[in-house]
Amino acid sequence: MYDLHTHTILSDGEMLPTELIRRMAVMGYTTVAIADHADYSNTEEILAALAKVRESAQIYGVRLLCGVEITHVPPIQIADLAKFAKEQGADIVVVHGETTVEPVAPGTNQAACGCRYVNVLAHPGLVTIEEARLAAKNGVALELTSRGGHNRTNGHVARIAREAGCQLVVDSDAHAPHDILSKGEKFIVAKGAGLTDAQCREVISLNIDQFLGS
Repeated sequence: MYDLHTHTILSDGEMLPTELIRRMAVMGYTTVAIADHADYSNTEEILAALAKVRESAQIYGVRLLCGVEITHVPPIQIADLAKFAKEQGADIVVVHGETTVEPVAPGTNQAACGCRYVNVLAHPGLVTIEEARLAAKNGVALELTSRGGHNRTNGHVARIAREAGCQLVVDSDAHAPHDILSKGEKFIVAKGAGLTDAQCREVISLNIDQFLGS
């Protein structure tokens, strides 16, 4: 069980990092990425804070991926900030995609898909086939999300990703305890996006080490 997109009180979440980790451990997760909202003002601080709870996560049997979600940053700055985050120790870089329910700058999806320092494009809205092919080329996964509003385009994202040969991931974008998904709920998110049962099982059991190249 993995989740590559969660939030804590380090941005707009409700839980301390350790509380989130504990709750997810009880739900059966073995890999959790905390990717709090970041721009140039707080990337270093988020990553430094998360590094302090790696040991706590290990004690609870969870592999913590310390990360950031680059959010509402001008597209022209995304590649440089993603690179900076990796240099500051980020295990994973998520970019807040062009969801249809927020005023994300046009060009954000393109910038994220074209950046080798980005791992996941979160809730990418009406992502294009050209963007998805660029994501496939650069090893960027497109996200299927359970987050209300952001999940309106899951079916489109799944179809485009399959056509482009792009990796899909299923994440919760959890901000509160009730957002954490059970394994069955993750399966439903994938199934509801139009994946077959076999494709659902493949996506929700993704080899994270292989995906991240670690």
